[in-house]
Amino acid sequence: MSTTTTARPVPRRLAWPVILYMAGIHVLALLALVPSLFSWSGLVVCLVLHWLTGGVGICLVYHRLLTHRSFKVRPKWLEYPLTALGCAASEGGPIGWVADHRRHHAYSDEDLDTHSPLHGLFWAHMGWFMVTDENSRHDEAYYKRWAPDLYRDPILRWLDRNFLLFTIGLYALTYAAGQWYGGLGLSWLVWGGFVRTVFVLHTTWLVNSASHVWGYRSHATRDQSTNLWWCAALTYGEGWHNNHHAFQTSARHGLDWWEIDPTYATIQLMKLFGMASDVKLPKVRKNADGTLVDVDDRTIVRPTAAPPAATPAELLHEETQETGV
Repeated sequence: MSTTTTARPVPRRLAWPVILYMAGIHVLALLALVPSLFSWSGLVVCLVLHWLTGGVGICLVYHRLLTHRSFKVRPKWLEYPLTALGCAASEGGPIGWVADHRRHHAYSDEDLDTHSPLHGLFWAHMGWFMVTDENSRHDEAYYKRWAPDLYRDPILRWLDRNFLLFTIGLYALTYAAGQWYGGLGLSWLVWGGFVRTVFVLHTTWLVNSASHVWGYRSHATRDQSTNLWWCAALTYGEGWHNNHHAFQTSARHGLDWWEIDPTYATIQLMKLFGMASDVKLPKVRKNADGTLVDVDDRTIVRPTAAPPAATPAELLHEETQETGV
């Protein structure tokens, strides 16, 4: 029988600055319904910036690089401008994002999970960041508990405090580029700014909600994570979420041939050009009965009974290997 970690009831309060910001972005995105503000070039900018801020900034950098250290970037300083792309996605600063995500893995689908659908699909999708309590407050103690490695870096601390500068700066740059291109500043701002932001937010949030509800499970993880093809298509491979929960530090989430993983392909491309190294992959083989084991014949699928929640340090050392493949 599964065990769970039960949190004591704690008072919550609405996070009004976050609520008002998110409400404002969604309202501004409705300007896309104004026919005169549509342009094909604005739509292209929307899709390109969705990949840069969501695909690279969030999926590749915030998630696979900073949270799980699935690979290293070369040279080291390249990590900072890449992190700035994530800052421009309106999902908060890098340290807070990483801390929340590591907490999610430590208590996945338990009471202390950051965003489990067990508390409701809306909660998992977006309700969780609209409130705050003593367990989730983004303060020094929270950062030092869940992301001490990132908190030690003064540049990452500065990026975390000032992430909105990159969000607003990208809006301004998008408008200026549209004006220069052909007087399409407002169209590019609406589509490449507000619509793109809402698109990034909801597609990445689907990993927290839909990929814990629908789809198939390849591995007996202790949580309810699933592999969901249409979520993977919208999130550059992040929707192969059950694979990810089974092998948390693996740079590759799509493990079967049909599980297309554009984020991992991007990491491979970076490695080809000498921009990535120490890429971690599952160290496994498949038995005749379909079970997965590592090369030392130690079963790596998680038991049904949940072990004690992992510590942040343990989350960085899951069942993977560093490989040159």
